[in-house]
Amino acid sequence: MEITVNLNDPALLDAVAARTTAARALLARVAADYAPAVFANSLGAEDMVLTDLIVGDKLPIEIFSLDTGRLPLETYDLIAEVKKRYGLALKLYYPRHDLVEAWTRENGINGFYESVDLRKGCCYVRKVEPLRRALAGRKAWITGMRAQQSATREGLPLQAFDEGNGLEKFNPLADWSEKEVWAYIKQNGVPYNALHDKFYPSIGCAPCTRSVTPGEDIRSGRWWWENPESKECGLHVKRA
Repeated sequence: MEITVNLNDPALLDAVAARTTAARALLARVAADYAPAVFANSLGAEDMVLTDLIVGDKLPIEIFSLDTGRLPLETYDLIAEVKKRYGLALKLYYPRHDLVEAWTRENGINGFYESVDLRKGCCYVRKVEPLRRALAGRKAWITGMRAQQSATREGLPLQAFDEGNGLEKFNPLADWSEKEVWAYIKQNGVPYNALHDKFYPSIGCAPCTRSVTPGEDIRSGRWWWENPESKECGLHVKRA
């Protein structure tokens, strides 16, 4: 959900400038010290900020996205806009057809609504397994996660070792506020997903994402039929 920001607010602009300087320095360090590094772009507002910074600074960091096969039309439109605006053809990773076919044959096309375990199984096939392929042979990956996004992300560090994937993980926007994200987007004319203007603050697969009402948690539109404590797809959960 796009929020109103006052670009005439000196305190907000100063905060964004300081956050941007810190994020750029961290990204430059990742590029220099952890090559080859990649940025997992989910095409949310935060990820578009990082795309703008990485491309703007011409950093040797590959940017990829996971095409689950069930993304909203607006997300595909943004992929095309990224190519138009930045000359960047995102590297897309897709689910293995055999895994998708097996999962849907056993559980039905929308079986993920029936239980948390089935939903996580669908996320594994469409997101987690492709992510593992995208991260293979890398020394670091970058995400657009913020600590304020949900209960599962409180205390999110700027850097941590991802034991499950065996590489360093960086969250350059971990301490950014939502207002700071949108102030950067407005200041720099960064393209973003049109669903944000329709009260979709967090956007994933089409059948698992809905709009939210004012006052709701920004992640409440994701897997809205589940408890907040379970609302991760597996991409950012530690595994043995």
